[in-house]
Amino acid sequence: DVLADSSFTQEGHLALGQNVLCVFMSWEGGNYEDAILISERLIQEDKFTSIHIEKHEIEARDTKLGPEEITRDIPNVGEDMLKDLDETGIIRIGAEVRPEDILVGEVAPKGQGELTAEERLIIAIFGKKAEETRDVSLRVPHGEKGKVVDVKVFSRFKYQCVRCKAVYNYSKRPDRTMCDRCDGDLVRLPSDELSAGVNQLVRVYIAQKRKIMEGDKMAGRHGNKGVISKILPEEDMPFLPDGTPVDIVLNPLGVPSRMNIGQILETHLGLVGHHLNCSFVNPAFEGSTEKEILGELDRLARHLRRRTLTNLVNSELHMGMEFAEDAEPEEMLEQIKAELRTYDARRLEQISRIVAGPPVASVVELEQPFSRNGGEPEGADAQEDLTAVAPPDASAAIPAPEDFDYDGVVAQIKVRAWERAGIDPATGKCKLRDGLSGDYFHQPVTVGYIYMMKLAHLVDDKIHARSTGPYSLVTQQPLGGKAQFGGQRFGEMEVWALEAYGSAYTLQEILTIKSDDV
Repeated sequence: DVLADSSFTQEGHLALGQNVLCVFMSWEGGNYEDAILISERLIQEDKFTSIHIEKHEIEARDTKLGPEEITRDIPNVGEDMLKDLDETGIIRIGAEVRPEDILVGEVAPKGQGELTAEERLIIAIFGKKAEETRDVSLRVPHGEKGKVVDVKVFSRFKYQCVRCKAVYNYSKRPDRTMCDRCDGDLVRLPSDELSAGVNQLVRVYIAQKRKIMEGDKMAGRHGNKGVISKILPEEDMPFLPDGTPVDIVLNPLGVPSRMNIGQILETHLGLVGHHLNCSFVNPAFEGSTEKEILGELDRLARHLRRRTLTNLVNSELHMGMEFAEDAEPEEMLEQIKAELRTYDARRLEQISRIVAGPPVASVVELEQPFSRNGGEPEGADAQEDLTAVAPPDASAAIPAPEDFDYDGVVAQIKVRAWERAGIDPATGKCKLRDGLSGDYFHQPVTVGYIYMMKLAHLVDDKIHARSTGPYSLVTQQPLGGKAQFGGQRFGEMEVWALEAYGSAYTLQEILTIKSDDV
């Protein structure tokens, strides 16, 4: 039995994604070439929101010029940059950080060769020690932000106050062994295991909450991956006959050439499982057959038709009928027909008007010259005509005509209920409406629930831009890659493309000014 679930399991099963209502159709070019359209609802409900924790660490080492030191006293850094650092120069837990913010303040000794003549003169006169160090602090990398959730400090010299139990980490043996808070004595604790030459190690963990956005990559269980091209408002998404908007729109052209039909079968069974509250297990090579899936779709269609028929008869037609839970839709229609035979002509006409069925002759004759559409009475003097041909008392029962077309009314009730149920059990397709116009789409489309996952290829990690930046010492060309804050490579074939257009000035700029023009 399962004792506890983690953030990526449910009832002991691996659960890395979400079940979403999906439709396979093209939508105004928005899902061209494996692009994916998703609903804003997925963002509002945090369906694909993930928390990312990045680890950043820095070491204080022994160097030839002297030991590096973790400190708050950093040269040429303003107080506003130090506001979230504690007295030892380490960022506090809970601080919001952005690119280039200091996480751990560290200084390293500066060699005499690195000092200018003026700096050496000032040190010789004033004996300033701060200017002999350079800033080698740990900073938040470019393009990252978040909240500090944990800080771990490992050191060679670890002390604890005997009175207030405060722990102190030092990179070198302290001058005084007194507690800064309560003046209690410090006792040395066992040192942490560190590499040779390392006196202190600080690890900072930054957490970031990321909602799904355009440019993020998603995939199903069948290699059907794609990139989100647009996030649509919920009201603009295609919607089912019962008004439910879909969550995600995939391109049907991604299926035939790749032959991963499993995603279509999953869509059908997902819809059945959602409405009938059941689950299906389909092992590889031993999954459900086409006949079994069609059988399940038929079971679903009967369930939906039973539900829509009950709602239509009782909520709209106010017939107040009760049906058996396992009644077949056709049996229910026969029951409705029998109930209609007990009604008088006026009640039949009322129901027939609602479902656009055949008129009841006796009522229509009585209401003449009033038309079925509520037209004006005919005649020279409208007031006299109204008095002369006003309908009789509404409470008076009018017997139904013997030749009334009960089958026609039942047929209209059936058409309306079947349309609202939506699903066609022979194909598993459904007629959807366009969220923008409210009109039906021209063709029925496959709709159902599929399992989608957000992949680690997030646009926030990949987006990159540069105007000027670091250059290679050897070639004097810009470095490459986001990590080095590099430029975009303009390769051989790209040069050919510009040559084909005869873009001489653009070529000259790219090959010289933007490259290795020294």
